[in-house]
Amino acid sequence: MAEGKAIFSISDGYVSRVTVGKFGFGNAVYVRHPNGTTSVYCHLKRFVPQLNALVGKLQVRHQPAEQEYDIWLKPWQMPVSEGQLIAVSGDTGSSVAPHLHLEIRDTKTWAMLDPLDYLKDFLQDTTPPQAHAFMVYPQEGAGVFNGSAKKQYFGFTSNHLERVFNAWGRVGFALWANDYMEETYHHYGIRQTQLLVDDSLVFFCDVNNIPHQHNLMVNSWGDYAHYRRSHVWYMKSFADPGNRLPILHVDDNRGIVCFDEERDYHLVYILTDAFGNQSQYSFVVKGQKQTVPHATEKNAANLLKWNLTNCFQRPGMQLYVRQGLLPDDVELHPHVKQGTKGLSDAWSFRDDSYPMFGNAVLSIRLKHPVNDPSKICLVGNDGREYDAIVENGWVHGKIRDLGLSYEAGYKRTNNKKQQ
Repeated sequence: MAEGKAIFSISDGYVSRVTVGKFGFGNAVYVRHPNGTTSVYCHLKRFVPQLNALVGKLQVRHQPAEQEYDIWLKPWQMPVSEGQLIAVSGDTGSSVAPHLHLEIRDTKTWAMLDPLDYLKDFLQDTTPPQAHAFMVYPQEGAGVFNGSAKKQYFGFTSNHLERVFNAWGRVGFALWANDYMEETYHHYGIRQTQLLVDDSLVFFCDVNNIPHQHNLMVNSWGDYAHYRRSHVWYMKSFADPGNRLPILHVDDNRGIVCFDEERDYHLVYILTDAFGNQSQYSFVVKGQKQTVPHATEKNAANLLKWNLTNCFQRPGMQLYVRQGLLPDDVELHPHVKQGTKGLSDAWSFRDDSYPMFGNAVLSIRLKHPVNDPSKICLVGNDGREYDAIVENGWVHGKIRDLGLSYEAGYKRTNNKKQQ
């Protein structure tokens, strides 16, 4: 999608909010509708002149030079009709290319809804979803698949694979699949996914009505580490112990399949899109008794438990991770080095990105007193600033990714902090 494309309101309503910012959604318009939903149009290049003028008048509490603001409007200030021009597309905020990021939210709960439910009158789709490959996750110390305890992926060359796999113990599965439509090359996520083993449902999900407070758990549902390396998104057909996404429905084994009998297990994926088009993919796994390697011994002193509140300390640093922020137990690899800002050491905890479900609190001791504590924040090696306070020679800040490096630094003017 190119910049400058016309953006229209999908339904009657009124503009309830307008944001302008360097990060996140960039320039965005929120339209509240009478049916209890709000449509959000993000990464816009500019607003229509009428809306731009109105926002300018309302921006009375901001300095003229300020580049970021958040304006809320009353219902009578900017009513819109279905199909009314509200903005043009752009590339603002956290965007890697020009496009329109459209969201539909429940206005009251702010839960994420499937936009296709509200766009069906404008689209045609008789094409069923397509699966590309599945990934296997032998549980550490508890399972093997095709003789290996490592995760592996296998392509779908047809809807039923003739190849017979073998496994023993506990194994999780994940799927790489997309939905498609006529008259477009774009692809979409799968609305409903089911995994059946010997005709018994072990996993079901319906990607609709994701609660706002659980939104970050989607990173745990997908294979985040694999996506970081390959940009291929495998959706797990099981739930990590700490993942509480209510759209995921699993059996008593959290969707993990237990191969504990020497026989054939018949696995079937059933994929359904928002229009009801459906496809099935199947394969056979032979239960074959074999040796399961022992789990790698972890350093208990560096281990954060998913079901506990964790307080991890080293001289000059404390990391407080409350219960409910982790998808699973995670072993830290703490590393400290001299900070580049001259205010503190720089601390890191993992070798790669590891997002949590919310904010942990990182405390780092300052090397010397600062004249104006209000100007101090935490700075990540991603270049962003993170909310922090200074108290008794320490800087306490909120962080969400264990894979970054953090140190104390001075705030930059007009730089948006982590929300």
